[in-house]
Amino acid sequence: MTLVILAAGMGSRYGGLKQLDPMTDFGNFIIDFSIYDALRAGFDKVVFIIKEENLELFRETIGNRIEEKINVSYAFQKIDDLPVGYSVPEGRTKPWGTGHAVHCVRDIVKENFAVINADDFYGRDTFVQLAKHLKTADSANGMAHHCMVGFALGNTLTENGTVSRGECDVSADGMLNSVTERTKIMKKETCAAYLNDDGETWTDIPFETIVSMNCWGFTPDLFRHLEAEFAAFLSDLGSNSLKAEFYLPAAVDAQQKAGLCDVKVYPTTSLWQGVTYAEDKERVKAAIKALIASGEYPERLWD
Repeated sequence: MTLVILAAGMGSRYGGLKQLDPMTDFGNFIIDFSIYDALRAGFDKVVFIIKEENLELFRETIGNRIEEKINVSYAFQKIDDLPVGYSVPEGRTKPWGTGHAVHCVRDIVKENFAVINADDFYGRDTFVQLAKHLKTADSANGMAHHCMVGFALGNTLTENGTVSRGECDVSADGMLNSVTERTKIMKKETCAAYLNDDGETWTDIPFETIVSMNCWGFTPDLFRHLEAEFAAFLSDLGSNSLKAEFYLPAAVDAQQKAGLCDVKVYPTTSLWQGVTYAEDKERVKAAIKALIASGEYPERLWD
């Protein structure tokens, strides 16, 4: 099984390349803990999706110290990697989003795979759930069986600003009905609230709401349809050609609506931690330190 890690973002709100910001006294990053947990769950390959200019930095800081533990590959998210017949709009410099990032590994990943963010700490149980599904997932009769690990919204928020989350509609039998991307969610005293499309009004949303943290399990069947969905997205850019993003949850949602796949949602008891903002760092470091003290992780992950 392969672990695909979305690491092309520079973390503009954080103020730097947060994927490579140490979170322990021994220099481990959040990404180290994800790989460590994935190895324990049975993954044997990792693919980093990065910007090409960051290749040597990733090799020196991450790749070189884990390559004896797991098979390592790199894929580059390039703004001009587009379907035939399309070109980059004049003035566009912004990456195309998480759906496009996953599309960039189509020639590398040929087996069942998981997708995670590089800057989110998901916890051991998350990877156990992913591995359990992926070890038996297949595609038959035109229907692929994917999965998603879902987190309670209240456990994924920061005190330091807004976050982006995918609000999930989950059926009684644990299947994903749809994901709605909420690009600005803020924490309130007894609930959260998201900014509506008008850019002015806010709607309350319960802490218990299941949200997507870009933690998915897929069969390679995903790639068969991803390019067509990306092409449809590019055809409908309109006046938003400089900033619109092709989100992975939207691509999965389109495949579901077309009857091409279903998605099992696995709620997790894992402790999520994230560093959306620089002010989040000390809280995350303290949480990881507590997990090390409890014996969940060794002080030196790769010794």
